[in-house]
Amino acid sequence: MLVTARPSRVAVAAAFALLAVAGCSSDDDKPDAGRIDVTTMRGAFLQAAEIGPTWTAPETSADPQQMVSFCGGTTPAPALPPGADTVVSSFADEGEKGAQTLEQLALVYPDEKAAKAGQSLLRAVGDGCAPTVSVPATVTSDKSEPAYTETVEVRDLDEGGWSGFVLVRHKSYEKTHPGTADTAVAVVTSRNVVLVDTYAIYQLDKSDPATGFEADWKKLVGSVVQRVG
Repeated sequence: MLVTARPSRVAVAAAFALLAVAGCSSDDDKPDAGRIDVTTMRGAFLQAAEIGPTWTAPETSADPQQMVSFCGGTTPAPALPPGADTVVSSFADEGEKGAQTLEQLALVYPDEKAAKAGQSLLRAVGDGCAPTVSVPATVTSDKSEPAYTETVEVRDLDEGGWSGFVLVRHKSYEKTHPGTADTAVAVVTSRNVVLVDTYAIYQLDKSDPATGFEADWKKLVGSVVQRVG
């Protein structure tokens, strides 16, 4: 079944996080324009309290060697590009009518050339996604999910000097089991780091895309890259 949650709080909370960053930073606080290290990326990640009061970390930590699915449907997640140290963080907001999740992954490479190569591998995966996939109902001993159709759109993305692409997915369940899932997987690079930031919102008993989804994922990505500079 669809996960349950309270979608709608992220826009205000993310905007507050951006204002907080803008209000307390100065040119003296910005890191050097050189290599970004693991500690810097870990500190730039949003924490649950910054996203919203009902967001929490999962009981089990995210696997640093496991990426999210790019293409949706039953397509497996891409392999982690080689040669990088990884930093991961994941949070969720669950409630009665849906859920929101945020997965933050940084691939910290030795240099800019390696980072660009890593991003190119991921872009090739994104460009290979089918624009539309249909999946029949799935019922197993540990999973029950209605049939659905999912669309995938790949766009170029430039956010705060970090450039790359974003995959925007929309999943719509069959009419007898209304529900939607909107997911944005942003993959952006600056210097020696590839940031993979995945925001998803799941809604029960609704057939329209989540209100504010587009603005929300952009604010979440923007808050991280602003901190790094």
